[in-house]
Amino acid sequence: MFAVVLYQPEIPPNTGNVIRLCANTGAELHLVEPLGFRWEDKQLKRAGLDYHEFARVFRHPDWAAARQALAGRRLFVLSTKGGERPDRTRFQADDAFLFGRESSGLPDEVMAEFPPERRLRLPMRPGQRSLNLSNAVAVTVFEAWRQHDFMGAG
Repeated sequence: MFAVVLYQPEIPPNTGNVIRLCANTGAELHLVEPLGFRWEDKQLKRAGLDYHEFARVFRHPDWAAARQALAGRRLFVLSTKGGERPDRTRFQADDAFLFGRESSGLPDEVMAEFPPERRLRLPMRPGQRSLNLSNAVAVTVFEAWRQHDFMGAG
């Protein structure tokens, strides 16, 4: 199934929401440290409700370790600097989607690792900066999952 990768997430409720999303869709969640909050944060737990036990969450000390753990999978980055749209991209069942920090996105050196066709951007109205992180993850995962006829859903 798909993998969601959050690069140094900063806002506990966003990560909690993504944990819940991953539990409900079967996607893996990979967190690239450092996190901008403590893993025991109450807001993280509250947003994830009781779904933490149903999600496969992997924590990596840095981007290099995360990339190594995802070796062999196609990686896509979601960014306001992307050019391709997810709905125009054919996803494979084990693709991974990288999302940057809420405040600053991804560092230029990480973005540079992705060829243009692997840099995705969610469409938005002109003049808008970005979507909430957990919303962007949900839109992306559901588009990829839809392309696979919601494989594994009941």
